[in-house]
Amino acid sequence: MITVAATAANTTTTISTLLAIATSFLLLLITSSPTTPKSSNYHTLFLSTSLSSNVSISNHLQALTHSPHIASSEANSQAANYVLKVFTSSNVPSHMASYHVLLSYPLSRSLLLTTTPQEPPFSFSLKQEPYKGDPYAAVSGEVVPTFHAYAKSGTAEGPVVYVNYGRVEDYLSLRKKMGVNVSGCVVLARYGKIFRGDIVKNAYDEGAVGVVVYSDRKDYGGGDDDGGRWFPDSKWLPPSGVQVGSVYQGTGDPSTPGWASSGGDGECERLTKEEVEKEGDVPLIPSLPVSGADGEKILRSIGGPVAEHDWQGSKDAPTYRVGPGPGILNLTFKGQENIASIQNVIGVIEGAEEPDRYVILGNHRDAWTFGAVDPNSGTAALLEIAQRFGKLQKQGWKPRRTIILCNWDAEEYGLIGSTEWVEENRELLASRAVAYLNSDCAVGGAGFNAMATPQLDELIKKATQQVTDPDNSSQSLYEAWTSSGTSPLIIQYTTHCMMISSGCRNLEILCFIGMLQLNVKNLEDEISNKDINLSPILKSIKELEKAAIKINDQRKEIEASKGWRTWKEYQMKVRDVNDRLMMAERAFTDRDGLLGMTWHKHLIYGPTKNNDYGSQSFPGIGDAVRVAKNLQTAESWHRVQHEVWRVSRVIKHASLVLIGQLT
Repeated sequence: MITVAATAANTTTTISTLLAIATSFLLLLITSSPTTPKSSNYHTLFLSTSLSSNVSISNHLQALTHSPHIASSEANSQAANYVLKVFTSSNVPSHMASYHVLLSYPLSRSLLLTTTPQEPPFSFSLKQEPYKGDPYAAVSGEVVPTFHAYAKSGTAEGPVVYVNYGRVEDYLSLRKKMGVNVSGCVVLARYGKIFRGDIVKNAYDEGAVGVVVYSDRKDYGGGDDDGGRWFPDSKWLPPSGVQVGSVYQGTGDPSTPGWASSGGDGECERLTKEEVEKEGDVPLIPSLPVSGADGEKILRSIGGPVAEHDWQGSKDAPTYRVGPGPGILNLTFKGQENIASIQNVIGVIEGAEEPDRYVILGNHRDAWTFGAVDPNSGTAALLEIAQRFGKLQKQGWKPRRTIILCNWDAEEYGLIGSTEWVEENRELLASRAVAYLNSDCAVGGAGFNAMATPQLDELIKKATQQVTDPDNSSQSLYEAWTSSGTSPLIIQYTTHCMMISSGCRNLEILCFIGMLQLNVKNLEDEISNKDINLSPILKSIKELEKAAIKINDQRKEIEASKGWRTWKEYQMKVRDVNDRLMMAERAFTDRDGLLGMTWHKHLIYGPTKNNDYGSQSFPGIGDAVRVAKNLQTAESWHRVQHEVWRVSRVIKHASLVLIGQLT
């Protein structure tokens, strides 16, 4: 999978840059092979202003963001119809894929702070203040109240304890360095570092009864180096700004884990509320998000030991102490969970040579509020791509492979729309999907970044070599990066399929093998004093290296035979190698998934158990090592060895796939 984001002050220019990059990715994957002057002309024409202009992108963005459109709202339904209309008018056969899923909405919320028994409790408004000149002020009443989706309904009261970012290591510091236990307390954590759902889960594991999460100015608002300014005069979150989001730790509809929520309400199997809670992915204590200003007021009520230096806030913030108390928080949240209808919009442009190979481009449509950056800067680019492909088709262009354009719903709740679609179509996608390109937050801030599975960095480099630097038309975007001495590429370890181009390039596998070897060395250093045998992984990596060299030799042989093989023979050889490369990434997955996170199947890279936002190599081994270091039992270290064997097996499976022969 590749995720791209181009960011700058000029929105339409920046979306055009993103459009060019995303298009280069696509055309590398779906242009007829070998590249002909005609296909190169199509590429140039696609990127030219003759097919469209920045005005159309801007119009799409305005149409999608004129009202708040949370999942399953009427406004979001209207946005789905708009996307469908643009797809179909662009000669892209399209349809709605609807699902009935469990969504969460707030009914009532309150947060009271008692500082002394003699004074009445202070009641927080829990509102985001409008700013002067806000063009959307007239519809601000349609914005959903600030809340955590799928938060536990209930009331929690107790002395407040400041827990920094709410990570496992933060609680360890509280206990061992400061002698503070959060059992029976309401914890105050700041956003950042880890997923908000993990913040709530970690608090529950430590015995807390409730969680308040705020946006610290040091991380999000009125930074010291920006003169204390905030939006709309700067990029920073205003003092009353609140981050809304889901605290659900799973993926997809919580009531249908592992199968699609297809059909109307009552037409598919569902878990009960009690069964959903037993799955372990929804929180079991109430939580609320609050603003930076509210967070600071709570911090001023906390006494006890002074927090460590890296737990402190910005220069003009109060001194942060950890508590517990003397401030007491009373938190009440009442939510309502309904089975609601959501709509994905799917457009399909059939491939001319390999119609059964899918290159998928997508992003989501739903937003907690207006969604100008996340996600509709990406949706605007997606619609522009659809329109330009439609115009190219009128001039005779056909993609080599089938292109699927996807506009997902209910992503903010937990990747629900895309997950339900994949669950419903998993058999076809497992054998036919070549790549997934994602663009959500296309514009916001300064610069450009891309995230990808490790094998795809060369594809990103090639794509950006074909895109002009918007700040200097005499060079490519790639040249701008290399001259700056920095790389914009972020290696993002995901569970999606590997991407390869029609020319069957696979040298990236050799780089990937080098990465595996380095990670094994790091693991070896971490457990050097333990009786853990890493030779199974080392042996399987050597087998993978041999397989990669063999398939690379086959690639060279195919390229050398272009002149004398028939076109059909050449195509069959290319397809065979590409299929093996495509399936090799899938071989790194295991049907049982990671321990405690069965949805995540990839054993080579993925999230850790205590942070859904993070990723690391060999996540199953890493989690097992952390548990073993804590428990120090023979059984826990045996689990580490078991995870080593699991990883070695999937690497061996990938070798066999690359070789393409049965044992």
